[in-house]
Amino acid sequence: MFKSLEGKEVTIHFIDNTSVTGGTIQEVDDHGVKYRDEFQILYIPISSIKSVALNTKDRQRPRVGFSL
Repeated sequence: MFKSLEGKEVTIHFIDNTSVTGGTIQEVDDHGVKYRDEFQILYIPISSIKSVALNTKDRQRPRVGFSL
């Protein structure tokens, strides 16, 4: 399941309602996930992960205006 997210920027939510954001998943195995952000590398057990959200760019809305 996490293999498809390797190398992509994600937010990981934990079962204790904390989260990490702004980093990428580096490696995945049967026991855990290696997560790296700008400041740290975390080895996260699979059993502590509640959900994973893929970070995507926000859609830029077109500007609406009228000119005379």
